[in-house]
Amino acid sequence: MNTDMLLLFSGQLPTWLEGILLRNGPGMHTIGDAKYNHWFDGLALLHSFTFKNGEVYYRSKYLRSDTYNCNIEANRIVVSEFGTMAYPDPCKNIFAKAFSYLSHTIPEFTDNCLINIMKTGDDYYATSETNFIRKINPLTLETLEKVDYSKYVAVNLATSHPHYDSAGNILNMGTSIVDKGRTKYVLFKIPSSVPEKEKKKSCFKHLEVVCSIPSRSLLQPSYYHSFGITENYIVFIEQPFKLDIVKLATAYIRGVNWASCLSFHKEDKTWFHFVDRKTKKEVSTKFYADAMVLYHHINAYEEDGHIVFDIVAYRDNSLYDMFYLKNLTKDFEENNKLTSIPTCKRFVVPLQYDKDAEFGSNLVKIPTSATAVKEKDGSIYCQPEVLCEGIELPRVNYDYNGKKYKYIYATEVQWSPVPTKIAKVNVQTKEILHWGEDHCWPSEPIFVPSPDAREEDEGVVLTCIVTSEPSKAPFLLILDAKTFKELGRATVNVEMHLDLHGVFIPQNNLEAETE
Repeated sequence: MNTDMLLLFSGQLPTWLEGILLRNGPGMHTIGDAKYNHWFDGLALLHSFTFKNGEVYYRSKYLRSDTYNCNIEANRIVVSEFGTMAYPDPCKNIFAKAFSYLSHTIPEFTDNCLINIMKTGDDYYATSETNFIRKINPLTLETLEKVDYSKYVAVNLATSHPHYDSAGNILNMGTSIVDKGRTKYVLFKIPSSVPEKEKKKSCFKHLEVVCSIPSRSLLQPSYYHSFGITENYIVFIEQPFKLDIVKLATAYIRGVNWASCLSFHKEDKTWFHFVDRKTKKEVSTKFYADAMVLYHHINAYEEDGHIVFDIVAYRDNSLYDMFYLKNLTKDFEENNKLTSIPTCKRFVVPLQYDKDAEFGSNLVKIPTSATAVKEKDGSIYCQPEVLCEGIELPRVNYDYNGKKYKYIYATEVQWSPVPTKIAKVNVQTKEILHWGEDHCWPSEPIFVPSPDAREEDEGVVLTCIVTSEPSKAPFLLILDAKTFKELGRATVNVEMHLDLHGVFIPQNNLEAETE
C-alpha cells in the first residue's frame, strides 16, 4: 500500500501528538511455491502511522531489499534466512555447485532487515542482526541505499537494538567471527553528524571501535540480541546460548539452516561484562550467574557503587522454536506452551566492595533481594531479584535510559508466546496495570513523552493491535501512559501483520530530515 490511508479515529487524540510511528516486522512468508520455515524469516514489511492535524494516516510497504528483489524475480526463495536455507539453481553444472558450497563457508548474509528501525543523524535505517542495514525514507517508506557494517568495522553480525548517547551518537555491538584467529564482541560508535568540511561523507566513515571483548570460546561465541548501558558503563551478557561456527560453516553442505547451529549449554555459566565508557577498559572482576537465555535488556543504571540492570530472561531457548511456521497453526495458542516463562530479573553488581570480604558473603549494599556472593576464586556469583513474570518486548521512557527509572511498558505473555495484553510495570512497587481485549494481540508498546512532561510516565503509549477474530479490524491503540486508560483507537481496514519493533519520530525530527 503506497499511499496514505486516512483512518477512522474514535476517542480523543492528544493535540501535541504529531509525527510518525514507524514499525518493522516479517510480512511475506510464501514466494511462488516456496515457503519460509520460520516466522522471523519473512520478508520485511514496514508500516507507519502518521499523526497530523488531529488525524491518523496509515501506509505500508515491503522493504525493497536485494533479498526481496532476487526472491520476487525468481518467484521462489533464493536467499537464505536464519531459519530457512535456500539453494542455488539446481541446473548449474557440478563445478558451479561445488563453488557455491565453498563460498557459503562464512555465509553472505541477507539484507532482509526486518527487526527494528535505527536513527543515524537525520537518517533512518531498517535493521536486523546481519552486517547489512537499509536506509529508508520514513515519510514514503521507500527503500534507499544498503550499508555494509563490515566495510567499516570487522563484524559479521550486529544487534538491532543499538543505544543512543546524549549527543545522538549510536553505540552498537557486533560479533567478529575468527578474525585473525580470534573471535570477539566489538563495541562500536557511529557519530550522529560528520564535520562540516566532510559533509559528503557518511557517518559510517567516522565509525570508531570503542573496545572489544574476547569470546570465551573461539568457535562458539554467545548469541545476543541487545545489551545495556549506564551513564559510565556498557553492560554485556555472554550467555551460554551459543553459535557453533564449525556447524555454521558446514550448514549449507549439510542441508540444514543456520538456526540449527545455535545451542543452549545449560550446564554453563552466564558471564557479565562491564566496560568503562571513559577508559574503554573492562572491569577485571569476574561476575557470573546461572545459565539463562535472554533477548531483551530493559534498562540499567548505577546506584551507590553498584550497577543495577533489568532483563527479560528464560530458563531455556524454547522461544525461537515456537515460531517455526509448522507450529503456527490456528490452534497455536492452545497447542504451544513455552517450557520457560519470560521472567523480568534485576541483577545488582557491586563495583566497589571490600576486597577483604569473607568468601560466601553478599556484597550488595543497596535495598534489593538480588545478591552478589564472593567465591573462593575471587569471582562473584550473582542471583537476581524477580520483578515480575510473563512480559516481553519491554520499552521504557528513553529519556530515562541508563538512569534510575520506575516504569516498563511491555506486552504480556503467559505460557504461549503470543501477547494478549499490554502491561505497565512499576519496578519500585511491582504494581502492574494492564490493557487487554478478547481476540486482540498487541505489538510492542512505544512510550511517547508529552512535550512538557515533568514525570516519567507523562505521555502516551502506542501499540498496533492485530485481531484473531476475522470480523474485527486491526487498529492502532493509544493509551494514557499514566492511568493506562484508552484515549482512542484508529481502525485499519486492511490486513495488518504482527510486527517486532519500531520507533516514534516526532514531527520536528522529520522536519530536520526533509530540510
